[in-house]
Amino acid sequence: MLDEMQDGKTKGFEEYWDVVRRRRWLILVTVFLCWFVVWGIGWMIPATYVSQAEIIVEQQQVPTDFVTPNVQTTADQQLQTMTQQILSRTRLQSIIDQYHLYSHQNPIVALFESSDHVQQMRKDIQIDLVQTPGKEQQLTAFKISYGARSPEVASAIVSQLANFFINQNMITQQERSQSTTTFLASQLSDAKAKLDQQEQAVRAFKAEHLGELPDQLQSNLQILSGLQSQLANVQAAESRTAQQRLYLQSVVQQYEEAQSTLDAGGDAVSPQALDKKLSDLRQALAAERAQYTDNYPDVIALKDQIEKTEALKKQIADQIAQNAKSGKQKDAVNPVGTNEVQNGAPTSMMQIQSQLKANQLEIQSLQRAEKGLEARIAQYQGRLNMTPVTEQQLAQVSRGYEEAKANYTSLLQKQNESQLATNLEQNQQGEKFSLVDPASMPQAPAWPNHILVSLGGLVFGLILAAGLAVLLEVVRPRIRQEKDLEGIVPVRVLVGIPHISTVVEQERRMARRWMARAVTLAIVLVMVAGNIYAIYRG
Repeated sequence: MLDEMQDGKTKGFEEYWDVVRRRRWLILVTVFLCWFVVWGIGWMIPATYVSQAEIIVEQQQVPTDFVTPNVQTTADQQLQTMTQQILSRTRLQSIIDQYHLYSHQNPIVALFESSDHVQQMRKDIQIDLVQTPGKEQQLTAFKISYGARSPEVASAIVSQLANFFINQNMITQQERSQSTTTFLASQLSDAKAKLDQQEQAVRAFKAEHLGELPDQLQSNLQILSGLQSQLANVQAAESRTAQQRLYLQSVVQQYEEAQSTLDAGGDAVSPQALDKKLSDLRQALAAERAQYTDNYPDVIALKDQIEKTEALKKQIADQIAQNAKSGKQKDAVNPVGTNEVQNGAPTSMMQIQSQLKANQLEIQSLQRAEKGLEARIAQYQGRLNMTPVTEQQLAQVSRGYEEAKANYTSLLQKQNESQLATNLEQNQQGEKFSLVDPASMPQAPAWPNHILVSLGGLVFGLILAAGLAVLLEVVRPRIRQEKDLEGIVPVRVLVGIPHISTVVEQERRMARRWMARAVTLAIVLVMVAGNIYAIYRG
């Protein structure tokens, strides 16, 4: 029979309305009971007050062109790290003990909450990120919220958590900045030690090869050129001294010849020889003056020779004249020479011989100077020859020094910049967290929302009542009208017996109807009053 009824025509609105009318008490009682139970449970759940604070991320106040930060972590990364530190078990447990949280839980609430209070508090703390529009990776601010049974406790906990984030950010930034500076300082110290070691190696190499270094090439060339010039001057002086020696020897020889002539009584040979000598010297002086000035050494030497020859000629002439006047023989003693020796004054011959000895000593001194200059020239030529080899060796030794110096300079610059950034963080001028919206004092509980709970109970009751009504209609089908037989009986219904009620039955029916209306009205009023109370208390 049920299958035949299900295969019948689809029910219309009137038929559904008939089902509602028939099952009105079931629907009404079910909806009221579900609503009342849910509404009552909602009032049994303790109220939760949610406080919220907002913290913004302030950028570095000094432009990065002047001070480069030495901490490269983003604000999002810092927030994640600090969240793990701040929401640690030790810190949250101290807050729980301080405010006696989760100590008197409602049995109903305990069903939905964890027995681990620290874990439950982590779930209750909400951190919402505020991203920059168009820049999802750039954190602008974040909000901290927490719900507690008391608005004062919720506000105090959120305020404490916000202070934790701000202080932890400041401490973390300073520690990371100082850690970077300390690390660079240690690296700089190692680089300085290595630089000193390389510098000592270069200094030792330069001390060992002093005079052969590439930067001494020009000075060596200048010194070598000066030594060569000195050697040329010494050789020229030696040549002049040798010529003077020959001259003095010739003068001595001529003097001896003149003396022997005077002693023999002759007066014709010596003056002529001296005249010829003077003539030759004057010709040579004229030739030298044609090429050089009067200060030229050869010109001065010729003048000196001419003066000495003229003096000798005059002396010999005076001696000849004196001998001729006195009529002495050739074996007589020279009175001029005798008088000069007797008076203790040196004779001209003795002066010439003294000059000859001095000339010999000068020649020896010039020869020693020449050998010393030649030795020094050889030494500097050896240095110049060793300069290319020393340059290659120095380049190998200096390569490590240059690398160590460049590394030290780079670390020194980084260390200075890092120290500047550390000072900036210590003065709280770098990137930091600032409280822009302090912890709010909630005026109404955020949970439970009694209006939503009440509406939820009402909706749940309607769904349950509709399900029960449909289930009863399907499980217990009845024939109530003629059209209910059309799908079951193949013949048409010819006669229908209507229901005839008595006056008493009609009065009872009417009383039940008014009773039903009153009960329905009472239920509706109770539900409306409950919702109004929820709005007022919510």
